[in-house]
Amino acid sequence: MDDLTWETTDSAVDYTCPGFDVRRDEVRLPDGTETDFHYVDEPAAVVVLPFTPDGDVVVIDEWRQAVGRVNRGLPAGSVEAADATLAAAARRELREETGYEADTTTHLFSAEPTNGIANSVHHYFVARDCVPAGERDLDFNESIRVSTTDYEDLLAAVLDGGDADPRTDRAGGVRDGRTVAAVTGYELRHGAGRAPSP
Repeated sequence: MDDLTWETTDSAVDYTCPGFDVRRDEVRLPDGTETDFHYVDEPAAVVVLPFTPDGDVVVIDEWRQAVGRVNRGLPAGSVEAADATLAAAARRELREETGYEADTTTHLFSAEPTNGIANSVHHYFVARDCVPAGERDLDFNESIRVSTTDYEDLLAAVLDGGDADPRTDRAGGVRDGRTVAAVTGYELRHGAGRAPSP
């Protein structure tokens, strides 16, 4: 065991709601101190960077109550028990949120975006040759508008990031963390003149 390891002596859910739980672990720190630690306990999620056949990106505008504004981002959602694979979950989320179907999906990377306060794992996928194929299947509390945008415009919006004051979010800037990670992760792997990997 690493000398930084905490020992979990007990664990229980303090609060549950649709989408996540708040879990309390009783822990023993490396120096022997006993305390508790609360964190968000939620299922793994997929985030999809979907390209149309002509190279545009399918994006969504969605109301985000926690920040009190419409947010530009990418299709994303929790992995469900019925999903045979993470790629299947990515295809399902793309279809449910946008009505688009992908010809191919490729895993880009996985990350723990907030592992100081949550056990979330986000699996990022690139979807290619996405075309509208049917009706969306939104959850009752999803308010989503679908559109497409030029990849370079989306990259510029991610790099712009919006105004530093979230109450005056500058038009065009993208602040959504999952979208920022997906686009910058894709750009680092495939951008700047590098050929996409198979």
